[in-house]
Amino acid sequence: MEAAHTDVTGGSGTPGPAPAPAAPADTTPAPAAPAATTPAPAAPAGTPAPSGTPSPAATARLTVHSPDEMRDLGRALARLLRPGDLVMLTGELGAGKTTLTRGLGEGLGVRGAVTSPTFVIARVHPSLTGGPALVHVDAYRLGGGLDEMEDLDLDVSLPDSVVVVEWGDGKVEELTDDRLHVVIDRVVGATDDDRREVTLTGVGARWQGVDLAAR
Repeated sequence: MEAAHTDVTGGSGTPGPAPAPAAPADTTPAPAAPAATTPAPAAPAGTPAPSGTPSPAATARLTVHSPDEMRDLGRALARLLRPGDLVMLTGELGAGKTTLTRGLGEGLGVRGAVTSPTFVIARVHPSLTGGPALVHVDAYRLGGGLDEMEDLDLDVSLPDSVVVVEWGDGKVEELTDDRLHVVIDRVVGATDDDRREVTLTGVGARWQGVDLAAR
């Protein structure tokens, strides 16, 4: 079979016009690639988040197995406290916030039994040893914001006392830049109903370098 081919002659057999000369090669050099951009330096460690939330100065997580151990934890924490300290307690009903506060009161050596202040909102327990008084506040029934707590005069009491506030999230942070936040959680799936995980977070320069796990 004859191979197919392309005919480049005209119909009369006369050769067709010569092909147009090839375009000259483009000798213009290609543009240089843009120089690599140096990435911005990373933020140094400890830089606060954009929200402005203070970075914790000290943290610890502990496991408590009984109300007695929760009370003992309160006594141990009391050794770290001094006048002007704000302690915020967070945990669901029955988590052990008042039990912990009872231990704090015993460790501080204050007068009167520490009980839930729900119906009076705040109780003041004077010191029996010349130390700071304990101001125990239950903010559960209060709305948000420090304005609704002005009648309690916490800003007046704080410099000379240890102020412990249950349910204080979003309500008392403006009192001071330094605070100890205690979160008490029930352990999911634990066979022991009294078992709790306690997370301690010290916020502000006051708690820098403090060993919160010391018992």
